[in-house]
Amino acid sequence: MNELHQAALEALHLLISGDRNLWSIIAVSFSVSLRAIGIAAPVAVVAAFILAYTDFPGRRSLVLAANTLMAVPAVVVGLTVYLMLSRAGPAGDLRLLFTQTAMVIGQIVLCLPLLVAMAHAALQASDRRAWETALTLGASPIRAMLTVMHEARFGLLAAVIAAFGRVIAEVGCSMMVGGNILYHTRNIPTAIALETSRGAFAQGIALGLVLLGFALFLNTALGLAQGSGAARQ
Repeated sequence: MNELHQAALEALHLLISGDRNLWSIIAVSFSVSLRAIGIAAPVAVVAAFILAYTDFPGRRSLVLAANTLMAVPAVVVGLTVYLMLSRAGPAGDLRLLFTQTAMVIGQIVLCLPLLVAMAHAALQASDRRAWETALTLGASPIRAMLTVMHEARFGLLAAVIAAFGRVIAEVGCSMMVGGNILYHTRNIPTAIALETSRGAFAQGIALGLVLLGFALFLNTALGLAQGSGAARQ
């Protein structure tokens, strides 16, 4: 118990003192994951809208594929991206392996099925009359699509938060394609794994507190947004 208490105090000291190693890890983690979500989310939401509001051959198969791919382990995604970016792989000439770009690619592949599946569920649950009414009033398909997305905004935001939570906390993919290089590709989960294996718990606790604090912030913001939206209605 004394050791745990001491490690917790050291963790707080690292956070408050602005430890360079710690905050570099935090910066890398959020930079990579925010870029991944920023690229994946618009693509996933548009794809989910097409799956929810159009009918074409193979649509059910694509929905099933998205739901199935949500369960693919991060380490399998990491292995796939690693093989694609390695020197012997089809994209080996780009020399992206062990870079933040490779980590972004891996996290996009990891979160895209989750975003599509959750966004599809949110859009299907929305009132289809919003789409039909917007088209009847002369709105363009893009304007009508934006109207539907506004109606389903809380479900879509929840999907983005869930996807962000998955990629910022995953270890396998980031470790395989990023290489866990300090100041370059070492992020929060890979640093926690490394420091814990060394028996150094202070930095791991500090990084864990950052993840918990950010998760609390996101979910509190979503709850407040939902509450204010319900009040206006």
